[in-house]
Amino acid sequence: MTKKKSKSRTEELIAELMADYKKPEDLTGPDGLLKQLTAMLVQRAMETELTDHLGYEKHETSDNPNSRNGYSSKKITTERGDVPLNVPRDREGSFEPKIVKKHQTRFDGFDDKILSMYGRGMTVRDIQGHLHEMYGVEVSPDLISRVTDAVLDEVRTWQNRPLDAVYPIVILDALVLKIRDAGSVRNKSAYLALGINIEGKKELLGIWLAQTEGAKFWLQVITELKNRGVEDILVACCDGLKGFPEAIESVFPRTTVQTCIVHMIRNSLKFVNFKSRREVAADLKPIYTAVNEEVALKALADFAMKWDRAYPTISKSWRDNWLRIVPFLAFPQEIRKVIYTTNAVESLNSNVRKITNNRKSFPDDDAAIKLLYLCLQNASKKWKMPIRDWNMAINQFAIHFEGRVPV
Repeated sequence: MTKKKSKSRTEELIAELMADYKKPEDLTGPDGLLKQLTAMLVQRAMETELTDHLGYEKHETSDNPNSRNGYSSKKITTERGDVPLNVPRDREGSFEPKIVKKHQTRFDGFDDKILSMYGRGMTVRDIQGHLHEMYGVEVSPDLISRVTDAVLDEVRTWQNRPLDAVYPIVILDALVLKIRDAGSVRNKSAYLALGINIEGKKELLGIWLAQTEGAKFWLQVITELKNRGVEDILVACCDGLKGFPEAIESVFPRTTVQTCIVHMIRNSLKFVNFKSRREVAADLKPIYTAVNEEVALKALADFAMKWDRAYPTISKSWRDNWLRIVPFLAFPQEIRKVIYTTNAVESLNSNVRKITNNRKSFPDDDAAIKLLYLCLQNASKKWKMPIRDWNMAINQFAIHFEGRVPV
């Protein structure tokens, strides 16, 4: 009976609140019911908190020498717009509301909306316009900058966190961003390290910025990974940058360094006219899908015979990098499939490019790091499950790299 009465009372209250409803703006607009309810509920919560702080209800008598002492006006920004509040005070000045703390000007969750929009590539001007259009809130560029700048402390903590001792696979890559530096816009390389851990889950290990991509800076990156706790990498995938494999092996001498097949294919197709690209790509496939090195060499010879007259640099590039392609061919199919299909850094780079294409350049390094971090954190939310067929792959890793895979 009590539940029925409660339900009936709730329905009556809703009907009363919605009595003047005619259009969606009456509910969700800048001066709609939801904004009014937010103000009333927050106001009531603060009054309740003060009662609890003092130990007696309003207008009751009490031995407590502390008492209510009027209100102070305050405006707090919410996703429904700016909400005016009257913050209750006590005579001793010892009361601080929990729901709206001293100096707090934005409701919980509002900053997260700004970060979410920034992390999806929206510019400061875009964010301003969106917040004004959707919520009727005027937000200054300085506020947006302060909210996003707070992410830098989080980035520093994340960038220096301890890492696992062993990663079966680490993929290393860089992409180019335009960043303003010393009064002019320069190309800078954003270095990314993506690990596949023992559980088969992808994990972004770090983000670094440097003037250009080079083996010397990659050596610093790899050394930092070791200093953060990485003791062994079974397979490291990288592009064909000169000196890159040697930089990896100088820090992790037992690591098998594999030239990224995706990079090899992409670099090969740079020389090919658009009409022939699909055919050339199809003729390259027998090389990197061969059952062993002997079959792969035969496929490369066949490719050269067919295409060297038109594109002699392609087969030469594969021969020049052959010693770094051979390790991939020596692996069993389970490992080979994981290495080839999990070059997820390419997918990450694609996500980043979609966002960075909205910007001609970044004002400084911090702005680039903020956006990269937020963008990549958004992407990593999808990495909750191990990659496909990981159980088969890790068993093969344990056999191929005997004694190096933690039990």
